[in-house]
Amino acid sequence: MKKTLHIDEALLRQARTAAGTDTDTETVRLGLEALVRRAAYERLRALRGAEPGARDVRRRRPAGGRKSP
Repeated sequence: MKKTLHIDEALLRQARTAAGTDTDTETVRLGLEALVRRAAYERLRALRGAEPGARDVRRRRPAGGRKSP
């Protein structure tokens, strides 16, 4: 898909250097992917264990923890 974007040249140059990309298109794509990942992370972080319908997870170790040999 082609789009016309107005992007600050200096910012694009800095982003291209930081990302180590060869093209402007690749730089913008990587930037958009990073933005989407960050937003997903923030949504997950906002939950902070606040899922009321969640079941307890069975643990592999007893509640007392690991015993020393």
